[in-house]
Amino acid sequence: MRLVFAGTPEVTLPALDAIAASAHELVAVVTRPDAPAGRGRKLMRSPAGAWADERGIEVLTPQRPREPEFQERLRAIAPDCVPVVAYGALVPPSALEIPEHGWINLHFSLLPAWRGAAPVQHAVLHGDEVTGASVFELEAGMDTGPVYGTLTEQVRPADTSGDLLARLATEGAGLLVAVLDAIEAGTARAHPQPAHGVSSAPKITVEDARVRWGDPAFAVDRRIRACTPAPGAWTTLRGERLKLGPVRPVANAGAPLAPGELLVERQQVLAGTATTPVILGEVRAAGKKPMSATDWARGLRIDPGEQFQ
Repeated sequence: MRLVFAGTPEVTLPALDAIAASAHELVAVVTRPDAPAGRGRKLMRSPAGAWADERGIEVLTPQRPREPEFQERLRAIAPDCVPVVAYGALVPPSALEIPEHGWINLHFSLLPAWRGAAPVQHAVLHGDEVTGASVFELEAGMDTGPVYGTLTEQVRPADTSGDLLARLATEGAGLLVAVLDAIEAGTARAHPQPAHGVSSAPKITVEDARVRWGDPAFAVDRRIRACTPAPGAWTTLRGERLKLGPVRPVANAGAPLAPGELLVERQQVLAGTATTPVILGEVRAAGKKPMSATDWARGLRIDPGEQFQ
């Protein structure tokens, strides 16, 4: 089939590679407009856009997919289908109607669970043991379209959202191409999503990523892993914001610590929660590189009883 791909961040690249290696013809990539990035805040192409530039493939960057100029160009290109992975904008019905076989979305959850922008983060945050990926047909509702196919993936105890998303992106790329193959062959069948089991996965905000030391240790661990690498779990000490890498709950607690209270030992740094303490991993102070918690604490000289806020 003749395809236009819609996607934006790095997680789209396995799907782009899989489509490029398939029998389908990729004629253009739709992605979010260039945006400021890095210390210099220079305008940067999205990873999907940069991937297309390197291969001489046309890149379309509408501010909104409802723009008439964008839809006119899409009609002129005349794709048979538009596969989508993490595009980052709502697609109106007028654009969904352009390709004969619609817009086919690879979503990183077992729909109808975790409909929305951050399915993987919410799966980790809520302690799901199994998650997966679904390929479904985009329609006007948020992730409500009929599903062509799914795959399942185990959530490992130490998984961050980044770890889990990387596996789902790779496995899901194969599922996406298999669905495109079936659509072309006329054998694909999409099934309506069940009415039960619906849950929402809105975008994780910076405030969501603030560690709540009054939570039990398992919940502190999940929140930090869910927010790693983005937007990044954080806390404050002495009025300064610190980013935290994944922690490890202590199996056998020694002396109790108040929520957020720090205890610096020779080879580890512990922080109290509502239950047992957690062992800190990496700590990143504002404007500095990540360092081990022991190096950070050694340089800061933590006072007895000091607490994260």
